[in-house]
Amino acid sequence: MKKSVLTRYRVMAYVTGVLLVLLTLGMIGKYVLDLNGAADFTRVVSIAHGWLYVLYLVFAFDLGSKAKWPVGKQVWVLLAGTVPTAAFFVERKISHELEARIAEDSPAPVEA
Repeated sequence: MKKSVLTRYRVMAYVTGVLLVLLTLGMIGKYVLDLNGAADFTRVVSIAHGWLYVLYLVFAFDLGSKAKWPVGKQVWVLLAGTVPTAAFFVERKISHELEARIAEDSPAPVEA
């Protein structure tokens, strides 16, 4: 597995996580605090999160298939983009696990 596959996943995990936190704050502003402009903010962020979550799913599935994860772990990672802040914790755990595997798989540099 290439490091670029992990990097793509990590970027999308952070983007998805940030947008989901913003969406949650927007919903609180809209429904609990009745803030002016919260409805427009929520609409824009929800559309962005929805489309980018699909991209997150593609990259996470690609990562999981290349890492040969069992189905349960794959589903856990895919659903992390639907729970506010979960994407950050799952990304950190997955990155630590796979960075070690990538380091083991990469050949040692040849000195001249």
